Amino acid sequence: MVDIKGIIAPIITPMNADESVNYDELRVQIDRLIGHGVHGIFVFGTNGEGYILSEDEKCEIMKTTVDQVAGRIPVYASTGSNSTLDTIRLSKKAKDIGVDVLSIITPGFAAASQDELYTHFKTVAEQVDLPIVLYNIPARTGNAIAPATVGKLSTINNIVGVKDSSGNFDNILQYIEHTRDQEGFAVLSGNDSLILWTLLAGGTGGVAGCSNVYPFTMAQIYEQFLAGDIAASRQYQDSIRSFRDCFKFGNPNTIVKYAVAELGFPVGKCRAPFNQLSDQGFEALRRVIADNQTNGMK
Repeated sequence: MVDIKGIIAPIITPMNADESVNYDELRVQIDRLIGHGVHGIFVFGTNGEGYILSEDEKCEIMKTTVDQVAGRIPVYASTGSNSTLDTIRLSKKAKDIGVDVLSIITPGFAAASQDELYTHFKTVAEQVDLPIVLYNIPARTGNAIAPATVGKLSTINNIVGVKDSSGNFDNILQYIEHTRDQEGFAVLSGNDSLILWTLLAGGTGGVAGCSNVYPFTMAQIYEQFLAGDIAASRQYQDSIRSFRDCFKFGNPNTIVKYAVAELGFPVGKCRAPFNQLSDQGFEALRRVIADNQTNGMK
């Protein structure tokens, strides 16, 4: 079993000008993130544009990532779909490719009861012999996994954690409370601003979109916490505020990808139509990146 902990980078998916996947640059980004200390690579999550990639592309991205990571840190893959059968199929492909951990998002668009969500995740867990991290992001899917449901699911052997991107810290606290009796169950923050607070409350880390831009800074939130230097951890946590303030100008993963490109990496834009940033937003982003570079952020 993999320890689900630290700063897990939901790596962007680099694109060529024609919106095809740039696999060579993906390898560059993997090495860059690992070199700056992240603790896991997470492919085609929200920041990786999993919502707009084909299944064939997802399989090729997994193959490329598993090959490039070469066992240095765990590889996570977002294999969830609106259909239980589709989720099982892609999850089995991920296992065959060599992925270490599955992240499975709640089904979306159609409203789901807690019983339906429980059955969905339980069925996938029974069919795929890999560690599973549940993924709660109700603003995008329209369905939230209730803390009591997470508690029930945590008793299933290979459901080993949950990532919460609701932005509601009390929800994270309730996830921790409902899974406290399950040794090794991991609660991760999907909101970069809440990582330190999640660690202090008993969580194990975060899936941090900002780590695509500032991998060392994000990794140090966890490393300094682990070393017992809470003041230093908080300094690293606080330092991403100016960048996160740029999210008001557009879709966060679009902002993240623009930022990585501004750092000089040919990662392209997000796939249309989710690829626009106003002139005002771009200028604000450029100022923040320049200021952070002056301050030594990386």
